[in-house]
Amino acid sequence: MQEPPNENPRPSVPPWAWIAMIFLVIVFIQLWINGTFSGGNALTLSQFVETVQAGNVSKITVNDNKLTITTEADGQEVTQNVIVPPETDVYALFEFHGITSEQLDGIQFESKDNSARNTIATFLFTFAPILLLIWIFTRGFRQIQGGGNNIFGFGRSRAKNLSDTERPTVTFDDVAGVDEAKEEVQEVVQFLREPEKFIQVGARIPKGVLMVGPPGTGKTLLARAIAGEAGVPFFHISGSEFVEMFVGVGASRVRDLFNKAKEHAPAIVFVDEIDAVGRQRGAGLGGGNDEREQTLNQILVEMDGFSNETNLIVIAATNRPDVLDPALMRPGRFDRKVTVDRPDLRGRQAILKVHSRGKPVAKNVDLEDIARLTAGFTGADLENLMNEAAIFTARRGKSEITGLEFQDAFDRIVIGPERKSRILRSQDKEIFAYHEAGHAIVTYYLPHTDPVQKITIIPRGPAGGFVMTLPQDRATYSRSYFHDQIAFGLGGRAAEEIFFGEITTGASNDLEQATNMARAMIMRYGMSEELGLRIYGEQSGNPFLGAEMGLSRNYSEEAAKTIDKEVRRIIDENYTRAKQIITDNRDKMEKLAQMLIEVETLDRSEFEQLMEEEEAPPTPELSL
Repeated sequence: MQEPPNENPRPSVPPWAWIAMIFLVIVFIQLWINGTFSGGNALTLSQFVETVQAGNVSKITVNDNKLTITTEADGQEVTQNVIVPPETDVYALFEFHGITSEQLDGIQFESKDNSARNTIATFLFTFAPILLLIWIFTRGFRQIQGGGNNIFGFGRSRAKNLSDTERPTVTFDDVAGVDEAKEEVQEVVQFLREPEKFIQVGARIPKGVLMVGPPGTGKTLLARAIAGEAGVPFFHISGSEFVEMFVGVGASRVRDLFNKAKEHAPAIVFVDEIDAVGRQRGAGLGGGNDEREQTLNQILVEMDGFSNETNLIVIAATNRPDVLDPALMRPGRFDRKVTVDRPDLRGRQAILKVHSRGKPVAKNVDLEDIARLTAGFTGADLENLMNEAAIFTARRGKSEITGLEFQDAFDRIVIGPERKSRILRSQDKEIFAYHEAGHAIVTYYLPHTDPVQKITIIPRGPAGGFVMTLPQDRATYSRSYFHDQIAFGLGGRAAEEIFFGEITTGASNDLEQATNMARAMIMRYGMSEELGLRIYGEQSGNPFLGAEMGLSRNYSEEAAKTIDKEVRRIIDENYTRAKQIITDNRDKMEKLAQMLIEVETLDRSEFEQLMEEEEAPPTPELSL
């Protein structure tokens, strides 16, 4: 049974404190030897001579070249030191100052031999600093060794072997939203626990499991769950810990890691962010002696050299499978590829339930509504949402997390913090109101857009206001969807032009998104009748180049001109549609804008109530 931790541990003394204490001790000894702490007040030579000649001295102690006299005053003996120049013969000093032998007859003399003490002091002050330096360097060298940077242990693996007491408490019950991936890794744990069940039917243990997915989807969490579920040793290491500046060190660490794992087999080796060491070879960076390539070669050899009786499984995680070496991905090394994707609606709801454990969520909060609002969120995003909502609750002094806190947390994550200190001019506030009203009116009357969830003109982050829609989970996107999204994005610019006869910089981000979407329709999705069913601008196949440098222009100048014309045509047509919708619903636009100026924020129910007051004209058709 593990002992409980000490609630009041003894504070450790820092090394600099020990060094300061030793230094003070040496200084104290030096002052003591020099007689600084000797009793009595020091006399000058003239005072000493006058005292001896007056017959008031009863005893003189000669200590090398130091004098100590004892005088009698009012029946009491007083000991005083005499300041004598260094390297002075005290007996010659008496004669030089005219002290006769008759004056010294009644004085008791005592001589002390300090040769032994002087020898010890000389030895101490000669060798003590050397010993102190040796101790400092020895202690520092041990700390370097303990920190894992021992120069004699470069080739040793830094993998952490999670024992039964250190194994994470996370289990598969704490993993939600990735049921298929969880089932795959559960099978691996079951194979380690009951290998006979699989061997009887001729199944062999998978040598490697590669978990692939966007950041924050739960790859490392799955690995922690495996460590919590498996009753076998679990070795955990990051891919970057293999690589050093010296060639061959990473390969040595790989050998040491697998040797340790084989000694504890059956076991699991988890390599997080394997793309740090498993990048494709032959990219022209570093040459054949590149440290990363040597390390990858050793990993390939170790994984391919297992026997069926080894019972050793390598689990790796990455969000960049496109840069991994093909030899690492082939069967026999990573036999199984597990995709950990973004969760769907039910998955997000399950993840919210997991992260709401232990938090005072109000009973009227529907996690399904929050899951609908957070389409595209990963597990890490949902955990952050729950934490931000709890922070808002504590800041406001509430005892329960309500829907308002979840909404504010969502706005903070997606848009940015509310800028309450920004004071808007009445003219800017009016422009923002009509701009956001234009977005809302256009998206309301388009059939392939998401419903409006919230409209506000309160500045958040870089935005002066925004229209939040309730995104839907879609597996595919149609051409009509892209056209409606472009028209929705241009609704704010159209409203500015119609109501003010002027355009502002507020639509810069809208124009950027509309242009990128129109270009993707033409160049990636083949949604242009003019350019046909082909892809324009393919990736060069080199994952080490940047996004722009990696694009290969595989089309002519005539095609480039046609692409520009098609992008212009798509944007112009949808801009015309947006202007038509706003013109046909001018009265509702003005009512919505005035209401935003007054209350600054409208929710879905208030917006839909305003829009349903009158029957709207038909939506203009799009000629595809």
